[in-house]
Amino acid sequence: MIIETIKTEGLSQLSYLVGSNGAAVVIDPQRDCDTYIQRARARGMQITHIFETHRNEDFISGAPVLAELTGAKVWHGPNPAAPVRYAETTREGDSFDIGAARICVLETPGHTDDHLAFALFDSEFDQGAVGVFTGDALFVGDVGRTDFYPDRAREVSGLLFDSLRKLEKLGDQTIIYPAHGAGSVCGAGMADREFSTIGHERTNNPSMKITDRDEFIATKVAENHYLPPYFSTMERLNVEGGSAMPHIAMPVPLDLAGLKKAGADYVIDTRSVAAFAGAHWPGALCIPAGMITAFAGWFLQETDRIALVSESMDEACVAATHLRRTGFDHIVGAFTNMVGSVANGQDFASMSLVDVACVKARMTEQSGDWTLLDVRAADEVDAYPIEAARHIYVGHLNKHWRDLDPTRAYTVMCASGARASVAAGWLKTQGFDRVDVFLGSVGAWKADAD
Repeated sequence: MIIETIKTEGLSQLSYLVGSNGAAVVIDPQRDCDTYIQRARARGMQITHIFETHRNEDFISGAPVLAELTGAKVWHGPNPAAPVRYAETTREGDSFDIGAARICVLETPGHTDDHLAFALFDSEFDQGAVGVFTGDALFVGDVGRTDFYPDRAREVSGLLFDSLRKLEKLGDQTIIYPAHGAGSVCGAGMADREFSTIGHERTNNPSMKITDRDEFIATKVAENHYLPPYFSTMERLNVEGGSAMPHIAMPVPLDLAGLKKAGADYVIDTRSVAAFAGAHWPGALCIPAGMITAFAGWFLQETDRIALVSESMDEACVAATHLRRTGFDHIVGAFTNMVGSVANGQDFASMSLVDVACVKARMTEQSGDWTLLDVRAADEVDAYPIEAARHIYVGHLNKHWRDLDPTRAYTVMCASGARASVAAGWLKTQGFDRVDVFLGSVGAWKADAD
């Protein structure tokens, strides 16, 4: 029996290839799904089943494409918000024999109504469950969010509590295989490792340690999570069935004239924050390649035409892949010579950076024309507030920029300066001319206080 973990970088999504005696299954495949076929064939295996733990919100499922490529059936849980057109329904009590592996279905609602877990047994050894694919119910160090049904907040939190107890009954020896790792938008407290057991989580996972149902419900209801607008696109595509990823991942290279003529709705600068601050294409958004999956979906629409400004075509390829996995397919090309074009006289914009001393001086001046704008998440602000700052989460600026006066001056801050640069870049595209970034932000503030 083999288990391979396939990690989708950027999304921190984890999918799995499980095989035995020439047959294999895939659990929660990513959109660019050729990798599963290649891995299975390299082991002399044929993919016969595809399982989804739930309808994912943060990426496009590759299940319908993989089914078309392999002839395998897709299996999904009962009670979806809408019928999943490309899948058949499997329920608790169903089991599937894959060579010596037996996969038993468990209904584990809470994160979503259709959520399943898949317990893995080795039919050649009567030693209980070997592992369990927990989807978004149980992570390493955290449990799933329960905010997708705001009108049923207490009910679904209670359902997740019951589902976790069901998983516990598989035994402490059971290895857990979650659908996400640290860095995912699906949980804030995940450990930076991708291996654990039911026993370890029962003893060490803060949420699993809550054994009183009412206390668990109260804790989950009090959590703060954010819902990027693109989640609704993912939900729709993961009911209808998304299309395949382009087989050529590399965007079309653009020269300066090509960038000007590309007709892009947005230019996304995928370079570092420092590079963006020094010189960037006028009107570009600052979203470094590693931040695209977290923030592009707040500001882009599914139909937007996107041009990239990157350090290299390799970086542009990474950025384009992240965008396509989250439903942004209309990438017109990539420009990789920003520095050279500036040296040859191309007009450019820049982003001013300020330090602690400058921010404190502005606070002391108490100018009625200046605002310190804190774009951290609510939990971060609660843990370490900056009293003089106005708080709007970076993603919420997609709409709440309208609540700000574009004639005022703004210094944008976050924990380090990265999200502040994303926010400041967005504000500048909306006509805010007097914007700079507090470099270091809370980290620098704390260091100065010490």
